Amino acid sequence: MDRTLLRLSPLLTALAAAAAWAAWLGWDQARDVHPDGSVSGPYEAWQVVGLVLTLSAPLFWTASRRHVVAGALGTSAGLTAAAWVDWSDDASGLSMIGVVMVLLGSLAATFGASALVASVTGRRGRGRGRPEGRGGFPDAPA
Repeated sequence: MDRTLLRLSPLLTALAAAAAWAAWLGWDQARDVHPDGSVSGPYEAWQVVGLVLTLSAPLFWTASRRHVVAGALGTSAGLTAAAWVDWSDDASGLSMIGVVMVLLGSLAATFGASALVASVTGRRGRGRGRPEGRGGFPDAPA
């Protein structure tokens, strides 16, 4: 069962990321106009923090099982797809720049976080002292 879940981890993390985007950010489309006339939004900081904390669970799960690439790529793909769908009605033409920024930022953040989790959990991993395979990837030849 666990092996099947690991094989599906890119798809599962992509679906989790898209669902988390919809839950935390997808419903808020209005910009906030402040008394001084400045405009911010549509997202508040607490929404983004909630999204990041929500996505940390599936990312930790995949990274702790040495599927760093699958978890990071799946999460980034889900966030990028959700941003593209959410922002596709933008008339300014700048939505694609934002989508590319989400892609690059989420790749950097998820790969960094996954590598950190894999290295920390690998040191405590089942008494082996060394992660499986080469570079912490279980399917890599030793």
